Amino acid sequence: MVRKGTTVTAWLLLTSLLFATASGFAKQADAPNIIIMIADDLGDGDLGCYGHPTIRTPRIDALARDGLTFGNAFLTTSSCSPSRCSILTGLYPHNTGAGELHLPLPDDRTTVAKLLKSSGYHTAAAGKWHLGPAPRDDFDKIYQRGGPSGCEEWVKAVRDTPGDRPFFLWLAASDPHRGYAEGALEPPHSASEVVLPPYMPDTGEIRRDMALYYDEVGRFDRFVGEVVDELTKTSTLKQTVIFILSDNGRPFPRCKTTLYDSGIKTPLVVHHPGSVPPGVRTQALVSAVDIAPTVMELAGIPVPGDMQGVSFVPVLRDADASVRDAAFAEHNWHDFRARERSARTSRFLYIRNDLPELPLTPPADALNSPTWASMRRLLHAGNLNSHQTGCFLTPRPAEELYDVQMDPHQLQNLAGLEAYRKPLQQMRGLLKTWVEKTGDSMPDRDAITPDGFDRVSGKKLIQGAHPSF
Repeated sequence: MVRKGTTVTAWLLLTSLLFATASGFAKQADAPNIIIMIADDLGDGDLGCYGHPTIRTPRIDALARDGLTFGNAFLTTSSCSPSRCSILTGLYPHNTGAGELHLPLPDDRTTVAKLLKSSGYHTAAAGKWHLGPAPRDDFDKIYQRGGPSGCEEWVKAVRDTPGDRPFFLWLAASDPHRGYAEGALEPPHSASEVVLPPYMPDTGEIRRDMALYYDEVGRFDRFVGEVVDELTKTSTLKQTVIFILSDNGRPFPRCKTTLYDSGIKTPLVVHHPGSVPPGVRTQALVSAVDIAPTVMELAGIPVPGDMQGVSFVPVLRDADASVRDAAFAEHNWHDFRARERSARTSRFLYIRNDLPELPLTPPADALNSPTWASMRRLLHAGNLNSHQTGCFLTPRPAEELYDVQMDPHQLQNLAGLEAYRKPLQQMRGLLKTWVEKTGDSMPDRDAITPDGFDRVSGKKLIQGAHPSF
């Protein structure tokens, strides 16, 4: 038998909970919609709004003209699934429990989608998943119809959003990930339009390979435009904050899986009419680990204390604002045994190679590409210059230091020069502090995941590879 006092207490508790819930939803009704559109293997400068002279990205360029473009945005790793898990949790890869390629995000990690959903947001994901089974419950709907772009159901995800509460959409492309085939974009980019960095040789094979990459960048841009058109049609564009970025660098040698800017520097465009200043470029240093706390602040929800990033909402309001002095990144297993760490400021990039005896072998998809085949032939013929042989070099230097203002492609290692002793020590100190603060301990060498592919042939090995998901 339930006593009268208990019944009244229970009724009062239920009433207060219902009132709090209703108030929460009412508050969230005024909160902005939030969309993150993330490309797969898109290089930092490979958009028209970043100054690329030939890649056609008119829809992203238009968003940049009406929004804020970041000139110093960095990822926490140059590896697909660890990068995405880091973005969604606001944690560094070695703290997510999914710091290597194909490792699923553990059950006990909290994503920004889960926090938004519990606060009244409608949450949905469309396109490439690559997160493991645990975060599926963080989304009200998941759309995963086939390829080739991974963006085929982005517009459907927008159309299915309810009209009575704000939404959060994680729109994840497979473009411009390999493999490549003709027909991704009409008209296609030509080999003559390709602009090659100095660390890549200039051959017809490499130009044709890169042109197909350009086409997939263009296809990604087209789907971004379709989402914007749908938001415009439903009069929700002004109420929506759009983030556009990549998960790692382009899938070519010395890009993806490296800690050079070609691997960890990402394009980042933020669009929110009336809130974000239009047509502005900021040099504020930000990290992908900052996106989750930024989203939380935009939604008006307290940022959890365990998130390791810092909100860059101040930069969205004032392009001259600053929220951090350095960005940090890591390279763990991605097809091959690896362990590197880096610190990046506006002036210097410092890389610590914990396994310098291993070459900087590109990921398996790039290893099996026409570009790598061409580079190997040129290497054996003695026709690669010193800037183009970095992926074959063993041993590598244990430390690397680059003046990114003087050397934007990071070609001249300054770590051994007396004139740069002081900045080397300062960058070492920054990295040491970050390592200690985040608990990034070096495992026993025997415990580091072995190669999953042969470094010469690119063939998959029986042991050493995590299963894909």
